[in-house]
Amino acid sequence: MLKNHIIIIGAGAAGLFAGQLLEEQGIDYLILEAKDAYGGRLEKNIHFSGTATDLGAQWLHGKNNLIGRYIEKNNIYHTADPLEMSFWFRNEIVSELPESIEIFTGKGHPDISFADYARQKGLGEDYDDIIYALSADLGASPDKISVGAFNREEEGWSSGSMDYKFADTYFDVIDQLISPKVKEKIIFNAAVMSIDYSKQNVIEVKDTHGNTYQATKVIVTVPISILQEGSISFIPPLAEEKQNAIKKIGMEAGMKVFLQFSEKFFHPYLVGGTVCAAYLDEGTGKKNLPPTLLAYLMGRQAEAMSALESEEAIINALLEELDEMYEGKASQHFEKALIKDWTKDPYIKGAYSYSSVGIGDARKIAAASLENKLYFGGEAMNTNGHHQTVHGAMERSKEIVDKIINDIKSYK
Repeated sequence: MLKNHIIIIGAGAAGLFAGQLLEEQGIDYLILEAKDAYGGRLEKNIHFSGTATDLGAQWLHGKNNLIGRYIEKNNIYHTADPLEMSFWFRNEIVSELPESIEIFTGKGHPDISFADYARQKGLGEDYDDIIYALSADLGASPDKISVGAFNREEEGWSSGSMDYKFADTYFDVIDQLISPKVKEKIIFNAAVMSIDYSKQNVIEVKDTHGNTYQATKVIVTVPISILQEGSISFIPPLAEEKQNAIKKIGMEAGMKVFLQFSEKFFHPYLVGGTVCAAYLDEGTGKKNLPPTLLAYLMGRQAEAMSALESEEAIINALLEELDEMYEGKASQHFEKALIKDWTKDPYIKGAYSYSSVGIGDARKIAAASLENKLYFGGEAMNTNGHHQTVHGAMERSKEIVDKIINDIKSYK
C-alpha cells in the first residue's frame, strides 16, 4: 500500500500542472493515470506528415494566461491564427452571409439553445449548418448549448481574443513546462474505481487492479464525462446536489480527421458542411507541412462519423462533401488521412465541456471541495470563463493547490 500526502487522479494538463506546483512547494504527491501515457486530451502524432500533429488540444486561446506568460518568457515560437471564416452556403463558397450571425454574443440572452435562438432571430434552415459550426466550436450541437449561459460565463474571459498555434505541438509546450520529477511520480495503467474519504485522517483510493493508495487529500482531474458515467465510486456518495451539478455540465463527442493532399485547393477556414461543420488548414503556423486539411467534428456529427463501420467510410464521407464544395478536387488530390476519435477513448469519452441549457451554477457546485479532502479540477471545473481550454484546466489546478497550501498552513 502506497502512502502519499496528496494523490492526483489523472495525468492530463490539470493533473500534471498540479503535480508541478506541489513539486515546487516540496509537498509529497503521487499521480494515478488510467492510460499508459500522460497528456490526457493533449496528444501528438509524429508519423503522419513528417512533422508533429496535435491530435487533441491545438490552439492557445489568448496569451493573457499562465501558458501565454510561459511561452513569452521562454521564447517558444507561436503564430497568430485569425481563423477568418468562409462559408459553404446555398451550395457555394462565400465570404459573407446575407444575414448577420453576430447574434449570439452580448448580455441579456435567454437560457435557450443556439438552435432555438437562431430561429427566434429569423435565421432559416439554410443557416443551420453555419449555426452548427459556431456551436460546435464551443463543444456542442446547437440544440444542446445555452446562448445565455455561454455569454454569462464569457463575461469572465480575460485571456485575450486572438488564437495561436505552435510550430511543434501544444503537447510539446506542456511537456516542456512540466519537470521530469513530476513525470517520475506517475503510476500508469492505474484506472481509479473508488475513493473512500469516510475516515477522518486518511483517504483510500483503489484502482481496477486492486491496488490501494492512501493520502490525506485527493485531487480529481478526470474529464467530466468520466465523473458522469459513475465509473469512480465515492464513499460516502457525493451529495445529490453535487451529482446533479456534475450531470448538468455538458460534454459531447469529438473527432479530428487530418486529410493530406498533393495540392492545396482549400480555404483556411470553411464552415457550413453537413457532414463536418468546420474544415481548417492545418498548415497555419507549421513549417514544411504538406497540404493538410483538418476536419473538426463535434457533437452529433462526430457521433455519426464514429458510428460508421470503418475509417475508410469516415474518410469517404468527408471526401464526398469536400468534392461537392471543391468540384472533385478532394478525391483527385487525396493522399492519406489520420483519425483521432476522442469519443472512443475509454478514459476521455468526448471533447470538452460546454454550458448546457439549464446549467445555472453547476460548475461552481461541482467544483466545490469536500471537507478539505477532495478537490475537483480539470477544465470543466474552471469557473472564471476559461473552461474548455488547457490554460483553464491549469488555472483551476493553481486554485486548488493554493487552497491546499492555505489549508495546510491553517492546520499548522
